[in-house]
Amino acid sequence: MESVSDTREVAGSGREQAGDTAGTAAAAGPATGPAAGPAAGRATKHAGGRRPGETLTREAILAAARVCFAERGFDATSLRRIAETAGVDQSLVHHFYGTKENLFLQALELPGKIEEAITAAAQGGLDGVGERVVRAHLSVWDDVSSRPALMTMVRSAAIHRAAAARLRETATGILARALGGVITGEDAMLRTSMVATQLVGLAMMRYVAHLEPLASADTDTVARHYGRAVQAIVAD
Repeated sequence: MESVSDTREVAGSGREQAGDTAGTAAAAGPATGPAAGPAAGRATKHAGGRRPGETLTREAILAAARVCFAERGFDATSLRRIAETAGVDQSLVHHFYGTKENLFLQALELPGKIEEAITAAAQGGLDGVGERVVRAHLSVWDDVSSRPALMTMVRSAAIHRAAAARLRETATGILARALGGVITGEDAMLRTSMVATQLVGLAMMRYVAHLEPLASADTDTVARHYGRAVQAIVAD
């Protein structure tokens, strides 16, 4: 079972790319002319929009923020800590994202693969959908590129309104759209919410609290047993 610290490789990759870009810029020599100075680099844009170096740095900061928020939560994470994790000066964090609150909101953006995975799992019809949905849910959480955003949302939902709102949107929005074809009837939203509690609870105990032996159980075993609970709600 991977730990949350495995996600540091996401931020590390961004740091390496950002460092390579910084080295190229340094080799080119200092800017000259009236526009020389700290603002000169920001004023000069690449033909396609944001310069490649800025894009890599921005992505490295966001990846680092997701790792830090996932590990420590919103209150215990400082912009200095994020900058250190990303391997950049803290002023760049302010430059690209402004405040910690804004950076946190960006870190909460969930990857589209979540809805795609659940939607695909629901395509096979009612029979066995519970196990397929649980398996899809686990596959997204086991993906190191997705887990930091999910961890940030789940860990922070109890203390931060934006995270709680994102979690509710995931439950009533993403799941409702993905399972709309199999959960029907007047109480469809209620049952969809109940499926959401099953999936969030599973993620919390397996990936955040590391409850054993659930945390180290293989995917097939978890999907088989937990899928029965989801199936009972969907097929009711």
